[in-house]
Amino acid sequence: MPAMRWQASLWDFLEWMLEEGILDLVFPAIFSNFEREGEGADAVSAQTPEGAPQAEQPQYPDELPILPLRGVVVYPHVAVPLTIGQERSIQLMDDVVSGNRLIGLVAARDPSLELPGPDDLYRVGTIATVHRMLRAPDGTMRIIVQGLARFRLEEFTAEKPYLKAKISLAPEIQENSLDVQALARNVQAQFEHIAGLIPSFPEELLVSITNLEDPLEIVYTVANFQRMDLETAQEILELDSTEAKLRRLINVLVRESEMIEIGQKIQNEAREEIEKVQREYFLREQLKAIRRELGEKDEQAADVEAFREKIEKAGMTDEAREQALHELERLSRLPTAAAEYGVIRTYLDWLTSIPWNTLTEDNLDLNHAREVLEMDHYGLEDIKERILEFLAVRKLRHERGFLAQEPTKDVIRREREGVILCFVGPPGVGKTSLGRSIAHAMERKFIRMSLGGMYDEAEIRGHRRTYIGAMPGRIMQSLRRIGTRNPVFMLDEIDKLGQNFRGDPASALLEVLDPEQNAEFRDNYLDVAFDLSQVMFIATANTLTTIPGPLRDRMEIIQLSGYTENEKVEIARRYLVPRQIRENGLYKKEVRFYTTALRYMIRGYTREAGVRNLERKIGAVCRKVSVKVAAGETEKFVVKPEAVRDLLGYPPFRSDEINMRISRPGVVPGLAWTPFGGEVLFVEATMMPGSKGFQVTGYIGNVMNESARAALSYVRANAKKIGIPANFFSKHDIHLHVPSGAQPKDGPSAGVTMVTALVSLLSGRRVRAGLAMTGEITLRGQVLRIGGVKDKVLAAHRYGLKTVILPKSNEPDLEDVPDEIREKMTFILVEKVEDVLEHALRPGKKTKGA
Repeated sequence: MPAMRWQASLWDFLEWMLEEGILDLVFPAIFSNFEREGEGADAVSAQTPEGAPQAEQPQYPDELPILPLRGVVVYPHVAVPLTIGQERSIQLMDDVVSGNRLIGLVAARDPSLELPGPDDLYRVGTIATVHRMLRAPDGTMRIIVQGLARFRLEEFTAEKPYLKAKISLAPEIQENSLDVQALARNVQAQFEHIAGLIPSFPEELLVSITNLEDPLEIVYTVANFQRMDLETAQEILELDSTEAKLRRLINVLVRESEMIEIGQKIQNEAREEIEKVQREYFLREQLKAIRRELGEKDEQAADVEAFREKIEKAGMTDEAREQALHELERLSRLPTAAAEYGVIRTYLDWLTSIPWNTLTEDNLDLNHAREVLEMDHYGLEDIKERILEFLAVRKLRHERGFLAQEPTKDVIRREREGVILCFVGPPGVGKTSLGRSIAHAMERKFIRMSLGGMYDEAEIRGHRRTYIGAMPGRIMQSLRRIGTRNPVFMLDEIDKLGQNFRGDPASALLEVLDPEQNAEFRDNYLDVAFDLSQVMFIATANTLTTIPGPLRDRMEIIQLSGYTENEKVEIARRYLVPRQIRENGLYKKEVRFYTTALRYMIRGYTREAGVRNLERKIGAVCRKVSVKVAAGETEKFVVKPEAVRDLLGYPPFRSDEINMRISRPGVVPGLAWTPFGGEVLFVEATMMPGSKGFQVTGYIGNVMNESARAALSYVRANAKKIGIPANFFSKHDIHLHVPSGAQPKDGPSAGVTMVTALVSLLSGRRVRAGLAMTGEITLRGQVLRIGGVKDKVLAAHRYGLKTVILPKSNEPDLEDVPDEIREKMTFILVEKVEDVLEHALRPGKKTKGA
């Protein structure tokens, strides 16, 4: 019953008392078959220990065992069922039942204490007699006690095996004035009114209370059944005057009566509106109404007020603010149990937590930026220069007030970054770390979002709120997480975006990466415009071929080529070696790498454009040194080329590999570009008896296959000039193969290599040592321009080749090749295939056929 202090076990006790025939002892006024006049509540309250005179004031011992009560106060003149579970309390009851059955009941100040001590108890309690005791199967004990008189604790005489204390009686002051009688009747009337509001209240109990005449007995009986907190219940017990007790109890009853009436009023008003709503919703509505009557704010009102403050402080655009207030109004009208309530609340939380006007101040000091870039990266001079140009432009725009112009009615002017960079290069050359350095140099926050394998457009634009579990896109999520709207935002692996029935993320990025459109970027979830023009977007890719043309057109492409050997040595010395020494638990003094050892590792163990594999090899050496240091075998280890060989095993790459492969006619090294950097590609040709057969193998694409057929056509057309018999092709089949058949290869730049391989095979002339070539051919024998010159030249240098044959039209591209490489290598620029054959093949006897 919500308004009364009924415990869950009270009715069980009452039923048990009725079955045992002792209910008439506890509530005598309920029954009408008592023969003696005056028997009732007064008779119960006058219960005395066995043998005491009935007509005299009961006498109680000066010392009593004390039973601490948790969360309940027992009053004189009332009977209360109790459950006992503590060992000391069970022992106390065993001793009391075998004696005079008198105990002292005192409430503990903190109901959560398992074993209250003397200092944890109130100082006023009730002397009670134990009427009945029952042991439960679970080891606990159920008793019925009846309060007899009030006492005060003087001092504790024992704490073990249970509490004992000296007491002094504290009888109440019982006035018999008309005021007291009126107050007593008021208490009975209020309690009767409350009982009438509770349908399940027992009528017998109500009759018992209304028949009471003693004001003190009325106070204690009503207080026993009225719900109130522990402090109030103890206060009523401690008050000395009966009149004061009555006045305090009336306050409690009036408040309880008002709360019940308000609850019923709310119930009647809400019944017509929520007939089909769940019981949980009904209880929440009642609770909210009660809190409003008490002047308290409910959960919904607190949410609405909190969101209103957030909206005012967020600095939103007019459109976003209007949308937020509209959704807030909807939230205030919805019940908290409605499913839409959580959806709107989550939406408002996102809308108010996005950094609408939070900006970090740029550090436009060019000297600082140059120092940061030089400290973080070695080489990459073109990239560093482009970044400094960007910072210089922003600095001038700020200093000269170009950003301070006010927008007019006709022209809405927005500041924008004006550039979206895309770093394209092989893995391991520092594209991602370069983005971090830019953020560090500008003192902006940095976000990295990997696009590799992303195939859902909603990852960029977000989901519409109509879907279950809808969320904003990852761009808005990242901005919320970083807390500013002008970070350096790196879109990593933009060339690896996927596409399927869920949409095309690359197309969704068109708006994000367009400075003319991203000032009003609309996420599907938020559905309001957000300005992305202050974000500095930097994309990274290994190749441009898989990036759609419209998306590629929106970015400024900056090519990052591989490193030279000297650059790799310097990067290893400055960055890789110290980092691996630290990550493998070593001190700098415990291991030292010779430069010759680093060069040996670069040449014999790695052939890559970047430095990732080199760092792995350095880490492998450091781990083996860590084993020696941990085992106490050495205190300082010097890494020389011989030590590298011992620690890493036989090098997989040999310096004489190319000479071994070109030792026979028909094998020519060519240069190719791959997303992993430049590569040396061998083209092999062989012949066999047959009838004009020609096949090309090696997992090649359509373009390379067409180049092979063009090469064969050129050789057949110029057979007499080359020195091949006229009937040669009618009696022989030719097979052209490009090794590493598991790797896909395509492109036209292998044309000159295929012609040279065929001529070398058919003429018996081997290719010159230390030479590689690249270039596209036509059927007329012209050599056309190709791309990736720098990467191809660096690949040739990694393989130890000294001469490279290039198309004449690629001469300007040699400016991109580092000076140290150009000085060590020879470049032969050709326009016709005849020039290629003249420089590429050794002189020798010409064959006459098979």
